[in-house]
Amino acid sequence: MKVTFLVGSLLGLVSLSLFAAEPPDFSGTWEFNAEKSKNVGMMSQMKMTATVQQTATAVDITTHSNFMGKDSEGKTHFDLTGAPTTNDAPMGGPNETISKWDGNKLVTTWKGQSAVAGQTVVRTETRSVTADGREMIVESVRGSTPALVMVYEKKS
Repeated sequence: MKVTFLVGSLLGLVSLSLFAAEPPDFSGTWEFNAEKSKNVGMMSQMKMTATVQQTATAVDITTHSNFMGKDSEGKTHFDLTGAPTTNDAPMGGPNETISKWDGNKLVTTWKGQSAVAGQTVVRTETRSVTADGREMIVESVRGSTPALVMVYEKKS
């Protein structure tokens, strides 16, 4: 009886591990769609392309944008092992980022200096891909303000 239970339990665990979902692959070139995004304010006038490279241990994003005639480029590195990484915040200085998978979503906590001396700003960014793989959604929440939701469409 004990052997049957043990064998059954092991088979169940093996079956579950075979069906465990792989994390989504964000790799590719993505174009920001302001019309589908929410709470983006003046960023709705921005043209932006994000090129994502992903491995088992990292997500690297190169962003090219044009806002009010000014071109800019940024690079972001997310360590998927949970180790802290320093990244420049889009509208601020260096931030410590820690990324982890939560099911099929990549959740990154950004921590950096506030404009108010001695205070820290914490922002949580959740990145996901739609089931059809055509859209990448980046939801960013800071404090009690409404979430900033940026929708990107896959180009390649």
